[in-house]
Amino acid sequence: MKKNPLRLALIISTVLLLTLSHTSPALALNKKLIFRGGPAGGTFQLVANAIEAYPGIRALPSMSLTTQPSAGSLENLSQVNAGQADFSLVYSGHAYLGRNGLLPDDSNTYDKVLAVASMYGAPAQLVVRKGSGIHSLKDLKGKKVGVGSPGSGAFANCELFFKHLGLWDAIIPIHIGYNEVAMAFANKQLDAFWLFTSFPSSAVTMAAKTGKIDLLDLDAEARASGFYKKYPYFTARTLPPGTYRGVKHHTPSFQDSTLWVANAEVPDEVVYRLLSTIYSKKGLRYMRKQNRALKDMSTRSGAKDIIIPMHPGAVKFWKEKGLL
Repeated sequence: MKKNPLRLALIISTVLLLTLSHTSPALALNKKLIFRGGPAGGTFQLVANAIEAYPGIRALPSMSLTTQPSAGSLENLSQVNAGQADFSLVYSGHAYLGRNGLLPDDSNTYDKVLAVASMYGAPAQLVVRKGSGIHSLKDLKGKKVGVGSPGSGAFANCELFFKHLGLWDAIIPIHIGYNEVAMAFANKQLDAFWLFTSFPSSAVTMAAKTGKIDLLDLDAEARASGFYKKYPYFTARTLPPGTYRGVKHHTPSFQDSTLWVANAEVPDEVVYRLLSTIYSKKGLRYMRKQNRALKDMSTRSGAKDIIIPMHPGAVKFWKEKGLL
């Protein structure tokens, strides 16, 4: 019987289509993934870069991961929700408030942002000059305070905390990123600066090299003012003595947890494969060496402190680990 070329081509096309339809989207397509980090020099960007650079991630077939810097947590939340980024890092509190339309001055609902993993705790740090006469938050009245870049988690949490205490209008807020803040402080363009990141922070370390610094107790004001009751996703955290040069005392503060999040449309298999790679024994050993913020990173900690819904690919992974 004579073969019909057109009929044969149609059969081959149909078989290929059926095969691809039963293949995971991550394998069926050359998936190019965008991972938004944070400001240059900040822990968000360093952690995102570490994930991208891990050889196991780069070896995954049919997908490529590229990191991009951002202003920080709030911008990341918006970008992932809009599908302009596949993954990012955001603070747990921002993810929770955004999902419920409760962000200050922003009634939008960011419900397309789903949790992948809990990465590390990020404490607030407020740096002043030793001998400046600034011993408490009230002493900052009329002072120039570096509060972070607009769109960053540092800025949002600084504004939230100071407004809660009724001190936001009493300070002179200077919008400045982590890379620039140490230089501005050294040049005495700032009286103090605020960070919301892991420790030791490179910006604070640099400031401590150019002059004597001190850190303010933030936990006492948080407790006395009911801050933890109003914003229960914040928890107390103490920076140990010697974290920075010349700071020999314990510094009580508070922290939020940092979440790895994904857009809801990212294929389940993509999320599952990324988690399986990063949370393998080799992956965890690699990540712990990249930044001190990740020194306690473990499989068990990856499913903790998550207060927004998880991505289905993450649910599959963490269930397999017996953590859900």
